Amino acid sequence: MSLYKKHKDILTKAIKAIHDRTFFAAYPEHPAPSIYGETADADGRKKFQGSIGKKFEELNQENPSSWVGVEESPYLQEPLNIQYPAFDTKTLIERADKAFHIWRKVTADDRAGILIESLERIKQRFFEVAYATMHTTGQGYMMAFQASGPHAADRALEAVASGYEELNRFPGAVVWDKPMGKYNITLDKEWRAVPKGIGVVIGCSTFPTWNSVPGVYASLITGNSVIVKPHPGAVLPMAIFVAEIQNVLAENNLDPNICQLAVDTYDNLITKDLAEDKAVKIIDFTGNSNFGSYLEKLDGKAVFTEKTGVNSAILDSADNIDKVAANLAFSLTLYSGQMCTAPQNFYIPEGGINTPDGNVSFDEFAAKLIENINGLVDNPKAGPFVLGAIQNKITSQRVAEIGKIGGKVLLESRSIENPMFANARISTPAVIALSSADKDKFSTELFGPIALLIKTKNTEESVALAKEMAIEHGAISCGAYVTDPEVKEHIADEMALAATPVSFNLTGGIYMNQNAGFSDFHVTGGNPSGNASFTNPEYVIKRFTWVGHRQPANV
Repeated sequence: MSLYKKHKDILTKAIKAIHDRTFFAAYPEHPAPSIYGETADADGRKKFQGSIGKKFEELNQENPSSWVGVEESPYLQEPLNIQYPAFDTKTLIERADKAFHIWRKVTADDRAGILIESLERIKQRFFEVAYATMHTTGQGYMMAFQASGPHAADRALEAVASGYEELNRFPGAVVWDKPMGKYNITLDKEWRAVPKGIGVVIGCSTFPTWNSVPGVYASLITGNSVIVKPHPGAVLPMAIFVAEIQNVLAENNLDPNICQLAVDTYDNLITKDLAEDKAVKIIDFTGNSNFGSYLEKLDGKAVFTEKTGVNSAILDSADNIDKVAANLAFSLTLYSGQMCTAPQNFYIPEGGINTPDGNVSFDEFAAKLIENINGLVDNPKAGPFVLGAIQNKITSQRVAEIGKIGGKVLLESRSIENPMFANARISTPAVIALSSADKDKFSTELFGPIALLIKTKNTEESVALAKEMAIEHGAISCGAYVTDPEVKEHIADEMALAATPVSFNLTGGIYMNQNAGFSDFHVTGGNPSGNASFTNPEYVIKRFTWVGHRQPANV
């Protein structure tokens, strides 16, 4: 049985989910033994621990020029000393080009079957990927499992389904018959979806798989070969993905170089060399705005970026302000604010927030937010595991020096003890009070667990500032708390014009940080936070070109 037939049911369900936009998950997000096996967690941890200090020899990439690796665990603050095969850019490009001309000839059905099979193989390694993610990014265990395993696999499947759907949008061939009165003109017409060529996927240090696999699988399903260039500080999670893709390719007598891993170090980066090579036609990037903007300006390439943004929370009115404060405190604390969707600017009217129990002033809400933050981080059963660890030392320094921003520091960042990792790099959230006149202080992304409480004249000004930040500096998410339907519609309309999705009145177990595959479009591509979206049709159709041929019929 072909891999396409084996996985046709999964593909069909995924395509349906893309159109329905209702809940769908092919890969369960709960790490339950009943789902993944009684020993899956222990086996994954053992496999990860066994990789420390050794060469990663699973890749089907021959004759490396050297072995390199500079990953450091934010929990241990010690090098992992895992070494990966390294290649010069010329070798990577040459192999990718040769492999491209093999892969582009494979049918869309077979490509889909191979790619879904690779996801099924990776499913067996979700726990290993989780520990690899923990010790490269600092994510807590549950987030590392969900985000780098099931959620990433679902986003990859979403890209496969979206690409497959677009590749089959038009017929492959028709007989074209045009009546001309006494005679007809009849032509045989055919159309080919021609892939662009070589794609390069540039990963980030905080979400190494979730942000990378959509681009990898979108390019592969549309017939392009791919070079995966992970962040030097977070290689192992993507190395596992690439290894399994290569395994399935090789088992199906295809060149494993259709998908290659390209590893570099901080003192010998190869990203620009790859991106600027004329043979590279597609680039996917997650990271800082400066480098993303440089990539967007490269000629002759389809570039898909997710960059930085200034995310807002607009507080107007609420049914239960305590639940609001608890929800936002968790959103800010989750993975120490190191999420591209985390809130930063909290806009609060100087007249306060309306509730059924009376008006809640700016200072009263600030106190409630801080109380919830402290209650969460000081809870030994929750705080260390929600916070995780800080991936980059620069982020810790930024939070520690928060007073340099100006304004009134309401809550300073501190460190707490992680019972499992005594040397974990931890920074709890910091909170600063500003006014709407301090625009220079809140008009940039301050990556990490930093909350800026901004006192505005009224909700109208709050909305205007949130919209301005999104238009000028980008925004990936926005939260809003409002009970008046007219005000709610005003916020929705204004933020839509800024190409920013709004999460209204979230309380309980759902947060503005979270995005669901097959339902939520992650980044819209309509403001400076990025020019692409996971996963709309444009995300896949720009990776190939429709080309038609025709000839007289019966020739």
